[in-house]
Amino acid sequence: QVQLVESGGRLVQAGGNLTLSCTISGGTLSSYAMGWFRQAPGQEREFVASIIWSGTRRKEADSVKGRFIISRDNAKNTVYLQMNNLKPGDTAVYYCAAHRNPYGLGPSQGGFNYWGQGTQVTVSS
Repeated sequence: QVQLVESGGRLVQAGGNLTLSCTISGGTLSSYAMGWFRQAPGQEREFVASIIWSGTRRKEADSVKGRFIISRDNAKNTVYLQMNNLKPGDTAVYYCAAHRNPYGLGPSQGGFNYWGQGTQVTVSS
């Protein structure tokens, strides 16, 4: 059974940087495209970024383009989300997810078969 575990979320000041990690177990990371999503209080979960199995193609939401970078290290079974110049509007629970298609970039949540439990990111003003 594939399991995803996120880590790295914490309280950070606006303008700060943070890197989230997502580690897969029970499966091989290189079999999946991976995505990051987030859900703020009272809002729907939304797409943040995604990356295909090889790391050679990426997609980002317009709201984070130029600030967030998704990357992966298949040898370490880990996906990263580097978040720069954080804003209070980035406050949310961040989830990583694995897509059943190794080239699946979303942004639809359909096709993302496996989800982590989430990690809280809070950006103070």
